[in-house]
Amino acid sequence: MKSKNIYLCSPKEYNGTISLPMIEFTRLKKSIDLSDVDTILFTSKQAIIYTNEISNDWQSKKILAVGSATAKIAKELGAKNIYHPKEFYGEVLANDILTKFSSNKIVYIRPKVVSFDSKSFLSNEGIDIKEEILYETTCKKHTNKELEDGAVVIFTSPSTIECFFKSFNWDSSYKAVVIGKSTLRNLPKNVTAFVSEEATIDSCVKKAQEIV
Repeated sequence: MKSKNIYLCSPKEYNGTISLPMIEFTRLKKSIDLSDVDTILFTSKQAIIYTNEISNDWQSKKILAVGSATAKIAKELGAKNIYHPKEFYGEVLANDILTKFSSNKIVYIRPKVVSFDSKSFLSNEGIDIKEEILYETTCKKHTNKELEDGAVVIFTSPSTIECFFKSFNWDSSYKAVVIGKSTLRNLPKNVTAFVSEEATIDSCVKKAQEIV
């Protein structure tokens, strides 16, 4: 049963929430060359989905997967050698790479806009990393739509926050649940917000149900 006022700002529908997708994805490349790297950094499920569409050998590489959902889909699509850091924030992963993968040849397959510039951080530390900008996200437009008073809005990325505020005004009765600290930093200061225990939609929904 759907709660009347838990809104999920994600392309994915989820039982117990009202679907309010904020972003759309567009793949920008038809091919990708991974022959000169041994490790792939993924920070989203979408990056893996698009890579899988255009590459036949990405599964043979070492995979650095940010977030349990990203690691899960990498495994489902055939990757065998997956490193899933305990912490899922970009800054923590970058420091993880410095200590564990400094000799690897890494490609960061990412969207056009990212919340943390992992490449610059790692390059400044002497880590061999290149980037492939594989897709971009754009905002979905919502018109003539109001949220229920007391709404709990789940934000799953900084881009969902940006897109939400292009279509909606924030009411003082609303509360936000965010998937992690990087996302939290993108909320306006006047927003009452809670961070999920884990970086998953499951955990976000659970937190929302606790505060609804």
